[in-house]
Amino acid sequence: MNRHQTGTLFAAAAGVSAWFALGLQFYLTNAVVLSQGRGFLASLFVFFGYFTILTNLLAAVALTVAVLRPAGWFRLFSRPSVLGGIAVSIALVGIVYSLLLRQTWHPTGAQLVADELLHDVMPLVFVLYWWLWVPKTALCWRDALRWALYPTSYLVYALLRGALSGTYPYPFIDVARLGYGVAFQNSVVILMAFLGIATLFIVLGRRKDPAPSNASS
Repeated sequence: MNRHQTGTLFAAAAGVSAWFALGLQFYLTNAVVLSQGRGFLASLFVFFGYFTILTNLLAAVALTVAVLRPAGWFRLFSRPSVLGGIAVSIALVGIVYSLLLRQTWHPTGAQLVADELLHDVMPLVFVLYWWLWVPKTALCWRDALRWALYPTSYLVYALLRGALSGTYPYPFIDVARLGYGVAFQNSVVILMAFLGIATLFIVLGRRKDPAPSNASS
């Protein structure tokens, strides 16, 4: 089995794990929401409110594209620059969860399985896939700022969503409890952390796969 085949097999296994984790989490979320007397649309609203879910969804799509290689706009997810952004984003998922959120609840059973897959397994698996099989020769310093558009957009979305619904997906941006000043400060810290991770990935990636000497940076 050559390197390309190994990468495809790894992406297939990782993709199945990602879709399973997302499906399991949606099933659990839907069960809780329905038990509260709310409907299916409310389940979708809650489910897609989390950066963890959205980022794992991006990773699942990217891994699926790596295996199936579909035509059309899905090819966007095969671009090294896009895969790099997803790798940094899902690394942020794992780091923030471990540092800020893991101690805030203690899931058991199926919820523990989904929790571990989404926050621990998939960040490690996708970063490993990016490191071993995604070309990094075209990485440049501007990529960090481009990649930061995604978490920045998410934070704006989460704050607007919270202002309309009264609920916030993460305690560190809970305006109702912290106020806008502290929530904004926390958001800036998260974005700075993202840029730090992005810069580290670029530095390591450029060392692993050096760009040609005539390439711009």
